[in-house]
Amino acid sequence: MAALKIKKGSTSHSAYNLRPDFSDVEERHTLAVVVDNEPGVLARVVGLFSGRGYNIESLTVAEVDHTGHQSRITIVTTGTPQVIEQIKAQLGRIVPVHDVHDLTVEGPSVERELGLFKVAGEGEKRVEAMRMAEIFRANVVDTTLDSFVFEITGAPEKIDAFAELMRPLGLQEVARTGVAALSRGKL
Repeated sequence: MAALKIKKGSTSHSAYNLRPDFSDVEERHTLAVVVDNEPGVLARVVGLFSGRGYNIESLTVAEVDHTGHQSRITIVTTGTPQVIEQIKAQLGRIVPVHDVHDLTVEGPSVERELGLFKVAGEGEKRVEAMRMAEIFRANVVDTTLDSFVFEITGAPEKIDAFAELMRPLGLQEVARTGVAALSRGKL
């Protein structure tokens, strides 16, 4: 008969322990990272995530200060609170990183994404796709006799909802920019 050994200090998940362990709950966080705009910086940031097995759900990068040669990297990731703290600390230690902001915990923020959707269809499906696009305030940026390309901006949830409604109407292809985000109010 094998004996069950529990290491000192380890946590055991028992049927009698009915309190949820909130340290195991994964959360979605949006991080804004200001870096020097120079070769290899993005590779170092992405390497930090891949080297430790962290997932990047969304990634956008653009130069935001032409004279100071600084770029802003917006990263959406998920993890336990401990993992998120570890990611922020490790990002802050990369040499060309100037600032790391967790927009999720610093207060209200605005998140937007742009999506392009190619929808092919005829007859009633084509008409219904146009109606849905109007409801979502999507713009037609290209049209042929058998397809549309819609452009839509909004919160990631809005982009997801539009995609789900377009699937049965003939969604062929999707391109998304990833999340761009800013905190609201004064700095």
